[in-house]
Amino acid sequence: MPDNFQFAYPFVILLLPLPLLVYWLLPAIKNKSSALRFPYFNRAVEVSGQKAKKASYIKKRNWFTWIVMYSIWLLLIVALASPELVGKPEKKIKTSRNFLIAADISFSMANTDWAIDGKRASRWEAVKDIMKDFVQERKSDRMGLLFFGSNAYVQAPFTSDLKTVSTMLDEADVGMAGQMTNIGKAIVKGMDLFQRDTIPHKVMLILTDGVDSGMEILPLDAANLAKKDSTVIYTIGIGDPNVLGSDLDERTLQEISEMTGGNYFRAKDAETLQEIYKELDTLEPIEYEEESYTPKTLLYYMPLGIALALGILAVAINNVILIVKRFKRH
Repeated sequence: MPDNFQFAYPFVILLLPLPLLVYWLLPAIKNKSSALRFPYFNRAVEVSGQKAKKASYIKKRNWFTWIVMYSIWLLLIVALASPELVGKPEKKIKTSRNFLIAADISFSMANTDWAIDGKRASRWEAVKDIMKDFVQERKSDRMGLLFFGSNAYVQAPFTSDLKTVSTMLDEADVGMAGQMTNIGKAIVKGMDLFQRDTIPHKVMLILTDGVDSGMEILPLDAANLAKKDSTVIYTIGIGDPNVLGSDLDERTLQEISEMTGGNYFRAKDAETLQEIYKELDTLEPIEYEEESYTPKTLLYYMPLGIALALGILAVAINNVILIVKRFKRH
């Protein structure tokens, strides 16, 4: 018997001797037999010397029937006690926040100055490779994807289906939103997505390797709107601003995160980005319900099915015996 086996209602087992108590305490059922009225009955009894029998009898069951009937009763009691396999208690994950990833896919993200497993790769391919693992771990969040360049568009609205979000992330490529970098427009587009939902805890993660080139909405003005809407924005600067040709605007990204209560991180390579994601998991941890969830596998159907099969088998055997007896009489 496995260590995690138990009965949900063990006290039901106390009903096992009930058929025996009924047999001992209650009077037996008497079956009436046919009788012939005869005017000289008493005289016939005296002459024949036979003892008169009562016109009723108690039907006797053989040992096979008793064993089968009690076995069925035993199986029904076991099923009623609800046998089950109990797993280890698990904490139930609570959906606690909407987490929006806003990723820059302008042409600069195609630079092949990063590496994946020792092989040269574009910044965007490395970001996608690491970000997919990050998304899969956000089990308490409803994730959303937003990509921006010259324009901003929603790739995946908020959903708990993290596998679909990873697939949608994998399908995006550099240049799909234009060649420039418009951070302000991305924040405003994200705010519009948050306002369509009812979860109060809102978190946005912005990844970019460039300086804002938009003139319509300034990044700090958009961040001020996010602050008023209680949206926390974390920013990640991709690349090294000290390298010749880099246009990463760290100051703006820092101001955006500070204004909204988030943090700024610099990811100069894939390993650094992986560490940043681990820190984000600490800053925005998975939340659990207060009550723990204990997985259970119900097994009541097994004794119930055996009892049913045994009953059918017993009826079939009795019918066969009756048929054989009738043939013998004839």
